[in-house]
Amino acid sequence: MRVVIQRVSHASVTINGTCKSAIKKGFLVLLGIEEADNQEDADWLCKKIIGLRVFDDENGVMNKSILEAGGDILVVSQFTLMASTKKGNRPSYIRAARHETAIPLYEYFCNELSIELGKQVGTGEFGADMKVELLNDGPVTICMDTKNKE
Repeated sequence: MRVVIQRVSHASVTINGTCKSAIKKGFLVLLGIEEADNQEDADWLCKKIIGLRVFDDENGVMNKSILEAGGDILVVSQFTLMASTKKGNRPSYIRAARHETAIPLYEYFCNELSIELGKQVGTGEFGADMKVELLNDGPVTICMDTKNKE
């Protein structure tokens, strides 16, 4: 699994002109799933995301987690995170998981993240043409890959 996590002042996802989810301060999480991913990958990412200390404390130092900051989370599936650009100029998405694998794992990830956060996370709609708006705060953007745990 790959994620791009952006600390945001606000974010929303709109589908066919209708706002599906919107959050204020928190994280916008773009999630890519590959065929080899499983629930262990999702569990590891959930714990890392909840524990990230990238919100300012009273001294203006990035030292608080999303729990401590009282933030929200919006998760948007994004198969293009699994793009391979090794050959040519047209990305290959062969590593992206098929719907049969990706949808249950996406739903599991969102559910586990909601449990860890203590409140419902906002979501997009898997496979939909979504318009995502955000105001990156900082900017703070962090990438994680369960196959390359740095």
